[in-house]
Amino acid sequence: MKTFKKENLTVKIFPNRDEMGLDAAKDVSKKINELLANKDELNMIFAAAPSQQDFMAHLTSDKSIDWTRINAFHMDEYIGLDKSAPQAFGNFLKERLFSKAPFKSIHYIDVEAVDPEKEAVRYAKLLEKYPVDIVCLGIGENGHIAFNDPHVADFNDPKRVKVVELDTACRTQQVNEGQFTQLNLVPTQAITITIPGLLKADSMFCMVPAENKAVAVERTLNGEINEECPASILRTKENAVLYLDKASASLLN
Repeated sequence: MKTFKKENLTVKIFPNRDEMGLDAAKDVSKKINELLANKDELNMIFAAAPSQQDFMAHLTSDKSIDWTRINAFHMDEYIGLDKSAPQAFGNFLKERLFSKAPFKSIHYIDVEAVDPEKEAVRYAKLLEKYPVDIVCLGIGENGHIAFNDPHVADFNDPKRVKVVELDTACRTQQVNEGQFTQLNLVPTQAITITIPGLLKADSMFCMVPAENKAVAVERTLNGEINEECPASILRTKENAVLYLDKASASLLN
């Protein structure tokens, strides 16, 4: 493992994604137990993406975590999919995480919301009621965090949750990763927690394996900190860690 700092962001590079996922799970578990030693319960936000699967598998096998004291949220959701669609992020997380641990509560964004703007307001109020302690996230090929694609990302967003239009790069990634068979099946809109909403967390753990993320990782760490690469904001965050494998770190010096 190689470790270094980029501004406030700690970066860890591993030989493969399984070792990356295991170390991230150990770090998240440690933080969970530290927080629960001083408070009755905590609130976590999770990303739904193939990049998170190694981490989630190791996290759910950790027997030291008292899941009954954790309230769970997900950071984004498509608009317009059927509630039973496997691509829905709530379903993705239910299969790989939420069904595997006895969470105190699980709060889903309604993928079939009739009024997405009202659903965004509802979810924002939940996040006010349950202030976030830990965010577990990834980075998209276009540098997005959650569904804050470059054209809608706002480091000073006044909203905690909002409705967004997804850019073509983001939607194409969903096809390339096998979530959808063709681009016209990928929804064009989503509900997402905003960047300020994510940054409210005490701690952020960002897992980014695979070669298709190498350009985004290089831009995140070496480019300017601005909305053209939304993930670059992680360099300003105290208590943030970026986990990479050899492939995703391949363009770093």
